[in-house]
Amino acid sequence: MKRQSESFLADSWLLKRRLREVGLSATREVQLHENLRVMVSITGSGVLRLHRGYVYATDEVLKAIVVFVTPGTKRREASRARATLLSFPVSKFFDSRPVRKVRPTKPRPEDVEDIRRLGRLHAELNQLHFDSRLSDVPLRISRRMRRKLGEITLDENDRPTVITIGRLHLDRDGWKQVSITLLHEMVHQWQAETGRAVDHGKVFRKKATEVGIPAAASRRVLRKRKTA
Repeated sequence: MKRQSESFLADSWLLKRRLREVGLSATREVQLHENLRVMVSITGSGVLRLHRGYVYATDEVLKAIVVFVTPGTKRREASRARATLLSFPVSKFFDSRPVRKVRPTKPRPEDVEDIRRLGRLHAELNQLHFDSRLSDVPLRISRRMRRKLGEITLDENDRPTVITIGRLHLDRDGWKQVSITLLHEMVHQWQAETGRAVDHGKVFRKKATEVGIPAAASRRVLRKRKTA
């Protein structure tokens, strides 16, 4: 049996005390874990299991946990509480998953200048819309990407490893449309680097609207018709 470290036991004691202070029943048993698949759960025997990272959460987040696990909580209140507790980035404090090393791919010589331009564009958009808080994620151009305009790749720890733009998209639609695509992927980068779920849900749509791009999972690029 694996022995728990002194720091783990100290965090367990502290988090239990804080949960009691914001309303958790004194009879509720609490167990900590470091599994990032399920943040908060109740076992069949009634034990509250939650991620160790919540020891750093605010009282507001801890109150949301109490509301979420309290029997009889109305569905709407439980839904709001769930959104609040999931918004806290526990993985920033404790992440037991191994980091996979991603080998960079060497760009084609004819793509080098366009990749440099993508890098400059990423830096400009980062400063304009994200206060330059996003990391300098690697950028690449793909000739295999035929239907997609672009995509972001994450590792096992949900950290961005590369943003890819389709060569067909760049040649066919031009830099103005590519900048929109890049910004779409940067919103996903922002989600990942702030501990949010990387999806096209409500948070994505709100942020996309804020930065001035279509708040949709995908878009159709309209092109001018050729005239004789």
